[in-house]
Amino acid sequence: MTPAAPTDGHGLFYVMGPSGSGKDSLLRALRDRLAPSEPVVIAHRYITRAADANEASVALTADEFHRRIDLGCLAMHWQSHGLRYGVGVEIEQWLARGLKVIVNGSREYLPDAAARYPKLCAVHVRVRPEVLAARLRQRGRESEDAIAGRLARATQPFAVPDGCRVVEIDNSGALSDSVERFARLVAG
Repeated sequence: MTPAAPTDGHGLFYVMGPSGSGKDSLLRALRDRLAPSEPVVIAHRYITRAADANEASVALTADEFHRRIDLGCLAMHWQSHGLRYGVGVEIEQWLARGLKVIVNGSREYLPDAAARYPKLCAVHVRVRPEVLAARLRQRGRESEDAIAGRLARATQPFAVPDGCRVVEIDNSGALSDSVERFARLVAG
């Protein structure tokens, strides 16, 4: 069982968007430009697959992932594309200290995240369909059928809870432009 959140989520930025939209690149570029004194932390995710050099993640077996859920170690967790994803409860300590915390989330999990952290700011990273298709093919992780499924899913609407602030960032162009917009959002 997940423990109650000691914070309302003020200062929490919940990044989401289709696979291939450049969320990990955006987060890595933002991390690279943070000054040591900036009160911003980009949380890593726990994932039930091998860690990827492009993302801030920790690989866990499915058994270890479920064990951490049972022990209350995960503030948020969800399943997508046959994998489990989670964010640790350490984010609650960071938020309680007044830090701004950025997590890489899921569009489908947004209602649950907003219920736990009602003042979070959802950041939806999107790209034009042709850019998304090219990025997915370039990654080389999936078949053409899987890519077609991801492209179809990318254009589907997702549930946004009443009162939840959602900021759109188009990451179709230069990454530096997207990072600048995201940095201004976090600083504001």
